[in-house]
Amino acid sequence: MTAVAALKNTARVGQLVSVNVGLPQDVSWNGRQVHTGIWKQPTAGPAMVRRLNIDGDGQGDLNGHGGENRAVLVYQTQAYDHWKLHLGRDDLTPGSFGENFTVDGLPDDEVCIGDRYRIGDAVFEVTQPRVTCFRVGMRLGEPAMPNLLVAHHRPGFYLRVLTEGPVSAGDDILLIERGRHALSVAAVDALLYLPDRDVDTLRKAVDIPALSPGWVQSFRELLTPPEPVHAPGWNGFRALRVAATHRETADVLSVLLESGDGATLPAATPGQYLTIRVPGAGDPAPLRSYSLSGGFADGSYRISIKRDAHGLLSGWLHDHVRAGTMLDAAAPRGEFVLSDGEQPIVLLSAGIGCTPVLAMLHQLAAHRVARRVVWVHTTRDRASHAFADEVDELIASLPSAVQHHVYTADGPRLSADTLAAMHLPTGAAVYICGPTGFMEQMREALVAAGTAPAVVYSESFGARSPINPGVVGAPPLAPPHAPAGEPGTGPAVTFSRSGLAAPWSPRFTSLLEFAEACDVPTRYSCRSGVCHICVTDVMSGDTDYVQQPLEVPPPGSVLICSAVPTTDVVLDL
Repeated sequence: MTAVAALKNTARVGQLVSVNVGLPQDVSWNGRQVHTGIWKQPTAGPAMVRRLNIDGDGQGDLNGHGGENRAVLVYQTQAYDHWKLHLGRDDLTPGSFGENFTVDGLPDDEVCIGDRYRIGDAVFEVTQPRVTCFRVGMRLGEPAMPNLLVAHHRPGFYLRVLTEGPVSAGDDILLIERGRHALSVAAVDALLYLPDRDVDTLRKAVDIPALSPGWVQSFRELLTPPEPVHAPGWNGFRALRVAATHRETADVLSVLLESGDGATLPAATPGQYLTIRVPGAGDPAPLRSYSLSGGFADGSYRISIKRDAHGLLSGWLHDHVRAGTMLDAAAPRGEFVLSDGEQPIVLLSAGIGCTPVLAMLHQLAAHRVARRVVWVHTTRDRASHAFADEVDELIASLPSAVQHHVYTADGPRLSADTLAAMHLPTGAAVYICGPTGFMEQMREALVAAGTAPAVVYSESFGARSPINPGVVGAPPLAPPHAPAGEPGTGPAVTFSRSGLAAPWSPRFTSLLEFAEACDVPTRYSCRSGVCHICVTDVMSGDTDYVQQPLEVPPPGSVLICSAVPTTDVVLDL
């Protein structure tokens, strides 16, 4: 589309009030350094708008901002007037919301995705609403701002540059073409972030050619019925009895668990994990999650524990657990489970990481599946090879299954080359479990060899990798610990994946802040109850929201960025 063609049937719909630019900088925030380009200042005279940026401008976090689909951010003077009244502020000036164009007109409830405008000599297309991350709240000193922008239907929007050219404050804004389906910025924003979505509107949204691919993908996922999520078999912790133990190797002990009250245990899905707590083993009671390694057929659960020289709970279990011992357990959880389909399956593990994929192998053998199954396992040597005989029997029972094992004491480690030599089946779904570095290396090797990233699944025993957008130069996280300073006197907060329990203190505004003070790895973007990146399972206990999220997460989970504990609580972090 050329600028000449775009000029047909134009209409003036607004005016460019200010052009604002700023290069990314490191800003101190909450004891961290955040690399951000949200600080913008008006620029005098014409500014050259290019495909990716305005001259003199830049974005700090290209995962959420910038690029062809988010080259120019727009916000309106009418929205400024609204926030001045709502926030009681008189210090808001063009660029305060991080926008490149401050405009008179173009309200979010009238501008549509796909609308095309001519400003100066440049031509633009509306691609998506602003993604409201925490940095807009940081810039304004209003932490709730990401939530407010969506709740008040005033997010602002991004432009794609169709024709490069200079623009200047005072230029008229001319509407060239209306976007397909005429869905407004505010309506599309609400479609992603607010409840009670309309399916027909979702279908229209994915049919807008101008909409950014990431938003299209999000809407397609909303249109696709999710896989059934099995609710936990019980709330909180319940007593389980040890039915039997079996030593697999010198340092791996299997424990078979049954109901402590004689009732049949709820069904678990192979690949899930069980969280064990032993009140008599320490103060506070140590807690750890272990993948189920089998024991599904008769209503029991089997976990297999490797002794960890630094692990209080694993040592206690190895030394003290025996038939009749009572252990507290949360219900089986986890989404690392086999997907439906007929494609081949590769079960890939290292060390004690074999436990969840071993449970999957039991499931496949129990159903005598005809799918091709490849078992790949690496460990030091035969003496440390837990479940070797068990795997032999399971593989032999399947009509189309093979196994490979790599002993590192004998030679090279499992690598891209050794995987290639195994001639793994094309189109296979791959399930990986083991140390973090191993899983990352195997994923990279598989994807490089042509396996689609979407069918490479993995499970980590410990804390999940953090998502802290824009944070730079932070030292590696220390082992989880109680917060520095005066200990709290509130409910106990236990982070199950991190193995830490500490009393809550009201000097923290949210469970997210508390986790950060404990060096527990966290995930967030908005920090105000919008994006759901911080959603976390609550294994036991109760929480309350100090800032109501725009959409409440599923039962049994909580947005830790906006919640505090009201009782002792155990979080899957």
